[in-house]
Amino acid sequence: MQSANMHKTLEPWYRQGWPWFLIAVPAASVVAGMVTLWLAVISWDGLVVDDYYQEGKAIEKTIARSLKAAELGLLADVRLRSDEVTLELSSAANAPLPPTVVLTISHPTRAGMDQVLVLKRRDGVFAAPLAPLSSGRWLLQVEDESHNWRMNGSANIPADSVVRIVPVKS
Repeated sequence: MQSANMHKTLEPWYRQGWPWFLIAVPAASVVAGMVTLWLAVISWDGLVVDDYYQEGKAIEKTIARSLKAAELGLLADVRLRSDEVTLELSSAANAPLPPTVVLTISHPTRAGMDQVLVLKRRDGVFAAPLAPLSSGRWLLQVEDESHNWRMNGSANIPADSVVRIVPVKS
């Protein structure tokens, strides 16, 4: 007499659960890897710095420009209004002031909101029209057009309507 086990027919492998479970783990890893690769390709932001040596030389020049502003005894009072910016520039060393200065207003995280303004002197004050600034922290940089000196500061809009910028002496 034959037992009942001998008459049981085996199901093919693709109808059993364990092989599919074992295949699912590496298959999920492959799909996750492809999604990660796709995200890396579409959001590539390039190299931070291409040439570190040249970047280092540029940083030295930047520091020298800040020191030059301190040497000249420059002091700037920037007034930010809704439609205009005015800048009062003075020199403790009685250095001649340029006829125009460049004011760069940068948002720390959104480069599309940055403004570069050329302020012309009229009646002893530098002024230029200004596009409205959103609330938050803004970085200010004042420099002459020939890039001999520069000063940096920051403003919190709308709390700071007048910002005093003093060059760093280091």
